[in-house]
Amino acid sequence: MPQIVVQDLCKTFRVAERDPGAWGAIKGLFHRRYRHTSALDHISFSIEPGELVGYIGPNGAGKSTTVKVLAGILVPDSGVCQVMGRTPWKQRIPHVSQIGVVFGQRTQLWWDLPVIESFELLRAIYRVPAPVYRHNVEEMVALLGLGELLDTPVRQLSLGQRMRCDLAAALLHRPALLYLDEPTIGLDAVSKLAVRQFVKRLNKERGVTVMLTTHDMDDVEALCRRILLINRGKILLDGTVADLRAQVSRLRRLVVVLREEKDWIETDEARVIGRQGPQVTLEFDPERISAPDLIHHLTSAYGVRDLYVENLPIEEIVAEVYQGAGM
Repeated sequence: MPQIVVQDLCKTFRVAERDPGAWGAIKGLFHRRYRHTSALDHISFSIEPGELVGYIGPNGAGKSTTVKVLAGILVPDSGVCQVMGRTPWKQRIPHVSQIGVVFGQRTQLWWDLPVIESFELLRAIYRVPAPVYRHNVEEMVALLGLGELLDTPVRQLSLGQRMRCDLAAALLHRPALLYLDEPTIGLDAVSKLAVRQFVKRLNKERGVTVMLTTHDMDDVEALCRRILLINRGKILLDGTVADLRAQVSRLRRLVVVLREEKDWIETDEARVIGRQGPQVTLEFDPERISAPDLIHHLTSAYGVRDLYVENLPIEEIVAEVYQGAGM
C-alpha cells in the first residue's frame, strides 16, 4: 500500500503587483492588482514505503510547495493528498509525529541556544520518552559526528555543521517518512558527501521513506532509485535516471587522452565535441557502434594513453527535457 498518494493536486498563489516608483506605490494603496501563479497543476504520484525518491526541477517548479502540502503546512486548492492514511492539513498533530522535515535554507533549531538544548525542546514538543530520546541522541551523535557540537550555540555553527544537526533534530522522534528540501544547498564537498552517506544509510538500514528535493544532480545520481521531474507545476517524468536518459538521447561520450597533444582524431563513427590539450571528447551512438568497437578502432589508429566512457551529464538531459516540453 502506498505511503503517499497524491491525485490531481492543485495550488495557486495570488501575487500582488504594482507599477514601479513612488507613483506606483501610491496607486497601489488605492487600486491593487493581482496575478495568479499556478504552483501545482493537477499533479499525481504515489510513493511506496522505503522508497528514496528524488523530486527535481528548477526554481519555481513547485517542489517546495509540494513538500509543504505533504507536511501539512499548506492547504491545496483541490485534489487528494493522503500520507500514511491521513490528510496532512486536517490531522496535523498525529501527522507530524510520523514525519521529519528538513529545509536546507531554514533551521528548526533555536539560534542562540546550544544544540543539545534545542534537542531537549524538540523532545518535549514531540513527547519522546526519555529513554528513547537518549538512545536516539546517542545514535545521531555517532552517525553524524555531533559530539563536539552539542554544547555550541546554533549561530556559531558552520552551514555543514548546522545541516547535520538539523538532520538529527528531524529524526529524534524516529519518523517513518523524511522530507529533505535542498539539504545540501551551499555545502562544501565534504559536507555534501557526509549528508549523502547518512541519507543512504538511513533509507537502507532503517527503511525510512525519503523524498529529496534538490538542484544538485550529483545528489540525485548518488542517492535516488526513482525521480519525479517537475516544472511549472506539472510532472514531466516519473521513472529512473535511466528512463530520463532514454527519453532524451541514447548518445554516450568517450574521453580519450592522447600520447601526443599534436595528434587529432577523425572518425566517421563518432563526433569530436571538445578538446583540451591531449584530451579529446567524442560523442557516439552505441546502436551504431559499440563502445568496445570504437575503443578498438581508436587504439589501433592513434597513440592513446588513457580513455573512459561516460553518459551525458544529467544536467544537460534535464535541460533537454524542459526544452522538449516547451518550458
